[in-house]
Amino acid sequence: MVWVKNREELLDNATSPLTRKAREAAINAVEAAINAVDPRRAVKSKVSLSGRTLRIGGLSFNLSSFKRIIVVGGGKASGSMAEAIEEILGSHIDGGAVVVPHGTKGNYKTRRVELHEAGHPVPDEDSVRGASKILELTEQAGEDDLVICLISGGGSSLMAMPKPGIPLADKQAMTNMLLKCGATINEINTVRKHLSMFKGGQLAKAAYPATLISLILSDVVGDPLEVIASGPTVPDPTTYRDAVAVLKNYDLWDEAPRSVRMVLRDGVSGKIRETPKPGEQAFKKVHNIIVGNNRVASLAAERELRRCGLNTLFLTSFMEGEAREVGIMLAALAREVKASGSPLSRPCGIVVGGETTVTVKGEGIGGRNQEIALSSALKIKGLDGVVIASFSTDGVDGPTDAAGAIVDGSTIDRSKDMGLNAVEYLTNNDSYSFFSRLGDLILTGPTGTNVNDVSVIVCL
Repeated sequence: MVWVKNREELLDNATSPLTRKAREAAINAVEAAINAVDPRRAVKSKVSLSGRTLRIGGLSFNLSSFKRIIVVGGGKASGSMAEAIEEILGSHIDGGAVVVPHGTKGNYKTRRVELHEAGHPVPDEDSVRGASKILELTEQAGEDDLVICLISGGGSSLMAMPKPGIPLADKQAMTNMLLKCGATINEINTVRKHLSMFKGGQLAKAAYPATLISLILSDVVGDPLEVIASGPTVPDPTTYRDAVAVLKNYDLWDEAPRSVRMVLRDGVSGKIRETPKPGEQAFKKVHNIIVGNNRVASLAAERELRRCGLNTLFLTSFMEGEAREVGIMLAALAREVKASGSPLSRPCGIVVGGETTVTVKGEGIGGRNQEIALSSALKIKGLDGVVIASFSTDGVDGPTDAAGAIVDGSTIDRSKDMGLNAVEYLTNNDSYSFFSRLGDLILTGPTGTNVNDVSVIVCL
């Protein structure tokens, strides 16, 4: 499937034939990465039905042993995942509820699984209603029922049920603070789990004693099950004390809403029960299975670059850190290739996957991938045939309508000709405005999948 809607504009922005060719290879890699983690394909690669035998990963289940099959879940990819499960199980499904982002319900056709829309990246009232419906269904499940849970990135905000005493407005305010402070997703979700009645294994607890199979499309570096969508079906190794430590580490404790601080204090003192931990009975009939991740997307991008005739290197799917610093690192790799032919000789392509963070200090608008691209553009200035593209596989980079951005050795000179100061835009966290003026945003629209970010370096 063709994803990059403004492909021709991105190609026409090249200032030399060599750079145009490099841009084309990078754009092809972007599309290959997104197509490789199509949620339908991911689910069907792990789930099949033969007669009445359901095979999921390495597990087999006889459908005759279940009275009912219920499908629940949430995330940016959960609508497509629900479609795939319905195609496989059809009339065997007795009902279900899956939560998808606002404005996407019409993209999917399900007959037995009800789709609910909710807010992302900040939860809203619809997030609470969706989580309540899922909990209602799972709590009704009995020992002879099968619950299939579809989890993908974005589930933390789409399925939200604040603990008693925490108004939704306070949960929203806390989420906004965490998203802007530079905390990792692991740290953010440590806090989220301890403010929730749903996350951190609490959905699994609600479903017990039913058999629970969770199909997970990972959007977290390293695929830690307890972090993806805040791990609703996974034992939680973190504690209230850990959540307090995160807020204090980022100087948010005193700024946090009073209700949040009260709940966390009560949790630390033992007045509120901890999230379910490893070894608890609630997880005896739970199976958590990864169906897709960043590595799959990154390797697909590498294969596409190789198909284009380039020497290739998949460097890592564990990219983390401050986005602008990662941009400097990617540019350093490109400069080394140009200068010495290391770590690859030209023509070549290098792929890096993961998820960075942005510590927001300015007043602009942007996303981590756009910030990576802007930072790297400053360091590859003047290098012909060098292109760096960075994008989010879900098609939504930060609070913008862009998946990311693409830069080359002429980006800074082009911006100067337009009266733009790249350093000022970077300082103000205003990468979106910068690339919007240049016409170098990568525009895909929501892709229906979500496995972190991919950055591509092409050196010809």
